[in-house]
Amino acid sequence: MSFITRFAPSPTGFLHLGHAYSAILAHDAARAAGGEFLLRIEDIDAARCRPEFETAIHDDLAWLGLRWPTPVRRQSEHLAAYAAVLERLNTLGVVYRCFLTRKEIVALSLSAPHTPGEGSDGVVYAGPVQHMSADEEEDRISRGEPFAWRLSIRYSQDLLGEDFARLGFVERDEGSNTEHMVTARPALLGDVILGRKDTPTSYHLSVTHDDALQGVTHVIRGEDLRASTHVHVLLQRLLGLPTPVYMHHHLLTGPDGKRYAKRDQSLTLAALRQAGAYPAEIRARIGLPA
Repeated sequence: MSFITRFAPSPTGFLHLGHAYSAILAHDAARAAGGEFLLRIEDIDAARCRPEFETAIHDDLAWLGLRWPTPVRRQSEHLAAYAAVLERLNTLGVVYRCFLTRKEIVALSLSAPHTPGEGSDGVVYAGPVQHMSADEEEDRISRGEPFAWRLSIRYSQDLLGEDFARLGFVERDEGSNTEHMVTARPALLGDVILGRKDTPTSYHLSVTHDDALQGVTHVIRGEDLRASTHVHVLLQRLLGLPTPVYMHHHLLTGPDGKRYAKRDQSLTLAALRQAGAYPAEIRARIGLPA
């Protein structure tokens, strides 16, 4: 079996020690298996992504000793492909336009049990009790109201029937080759956003499409994305795509117990490199062998 994995950062800030752990873990796993490590730039957020951060990603990873084939896939160059996938899901009848604002979604989520959500604030939208009529939808579109395309868990379940309950994925335990089956629970994140009026994709849609397109067989990423995997497995089933093996690694924390984040400028790889650190020191600091 081939082994292809990837590291797919967004150029919205400089890489930190947590990114280094995830990237090196994926790179070393591919090397140990005689496989391939890919770099992908997930730059669909045009408002936050910046060229200097993208350049720094390449520089930091190369400094760590990681190697990958070129050219590197940049998601912003493939919006038409994602729009086609979104239209395919629309044809299947499993997506719908949602005109609710972020504030309205938050208000609705406060009355529901807390589960992992789409963002850092854990917002989950379980979907409307009743979808709006075609006339109302057409009227709101004609007025130019903004909307998001959401994946309907209910419609997906209706479409797949008994197969919905059989959705699952193979998970590999961190630090070993032990694997076990996990039953997928797509409702964990509710009806997630797959695109918006002016942007034909979201993280969930583009990552699912690209992993299949690039032949990724093993996805190695942080524990914070575990809930997303359940949605991605549903999308793979709806689109007839293969499901990779997943490994969700623990998240690194600093002395204060908080997760590393891009806002911690003193702990970015660029800052550590400029301060005289060596790649071997970075590996030792994050608990990986040289």
